[in-house]
Amino acid sequence: MTSPSSADRIHSATQVERLAAVAALCRAVLLGRAVVTVTASAAGLLIVDRPDRLLMVIGLVVLSTAVEVAVLSRHPHCVRFVGPALAIDALLLGAVLALQAGGAAFFLFAAGGAALAGVLLGTRAWPLWAVDALLGFIAAARILRADDVPSEVSAFVVAFPMATVVTGIVAAWVTQATVRHVDMLVDIIGMAQRSAAASERARLARELHDSVAKTLRGVSFAALALPASLRSGPELAEQLANVVAAGADAAAGEARDLIEGLRLDDADQDFPDCLDRICREWSAVTGTPVRLTAEDVDPTATVRYELSRILREALHNVERHAEAGRVTVDLAHAGAVLRLTVEDDGKGFEVPADLAELRATGHYGLLGIAERARTIGGTATVRSSPGRGVTVEVGVPRPAPVPAHRPA
Repeated sequence: MTSPSSADRIHSATQVERLAAVAALCRAVLLGRAVVTVTASAAGLLIVDRPDRLLMVIGLVVLSTAVEVAVLSRHPHCVRFVGPALAIDALLLGAVLALQAGGAAFFLFAAGGAALAGVLLGTRAWPLWAVDALLGFIAAARILRADDVPSEVSAFVVAFPMATVVTGIVAAWVTQATVRHVDMLVDIIGMAQRSAAASERARLARELHDSVAKTLRGVSFAALALPASLRSGPELAEQLANVVAAGADAAAGEARDLIEGLRLDDADQDFPDCLDRICREWSAVTGTPVRLTAEDVDPTATVRYELSRILREALHNVERHAEAGRVTVDLAHAGAVLRLTVEDDGKGFEVPADLAELRATGHYGLLGIAERARTIGGTATVRSSPGRGVTVEVGVPRPAPVPAHRPA
């Protein structure tokens, strides 16, 4: 059984988002129709002779809207069943027409029905709009047959059926624009996901090449020389066997380190929370308290990963060399730079002018921190002196803001 491709997943996500957008528009239309219809009916209670019919209209609209909105909220996919939905709405329109033919409640409810049809069918709903307009003209004619209707009111009543058609057209246009916008957003998200996946694959390839691959290459050279050394000299063969064994152990350790590094950064977790988790886990193991101060920042996936590894390496350096009583970690913006600072109160050391000289003293972790900072375009600074602890500071340029698009 094959897994769905990226294109299939994006297409599926697009369909889901479209349904959600259409369902949201339907809820908005239903709620808007209910508000204006109930408001008009409530105002009519003060002037009509038989308020009982208006009360029935209010009850019908409130109850039906509550049910429809609840169903759409729990089951947005119901918008796929266009025929049954519009049939139910037509029955409700007929009930309102029977209770108050020619009243404002009917015209407003009909306009809402035309808008709902426009959301569900687009411009294909024109036959329904024509039927709504015809019913509106029939209801308007019933009103105009009365002798005491002022001319201003007559013009207003005649305009209502056409307003129903206009409402349906506007709803169809808004729905089409919304669906296009949803499609564009899904495409943008899909492109971002593909770009992030490519960047992650490139980073993993670099990590494997710089660590495990190099070690295994050395092991393979030693293993190739081993058969010949068995014939020429047992002592050399023993040395090569030791090299193979040590290299295999080193490769396994590097692989474990790489896997642990991948687990450091949880992409679904806020970056300050991720750093807090790293600090708490390290503190629980070593017993050394860590105080973290972090601004609410959201760097790119690559920067998140490298800064997480840098923090862990800095804490491991404290554990191995510092003999510190406390550690302070700070993540903050300093102008156009995102700065991570790790400071301890340990024994410190004399920092050479060139960090490459640290190889002689066994401080490989600081060199690794500097290398990781360079891979993300940043810099690493180490400040220390004997008895005054160590401060490791990494600065990474903040990405330039994307300019807002302005139509020409």
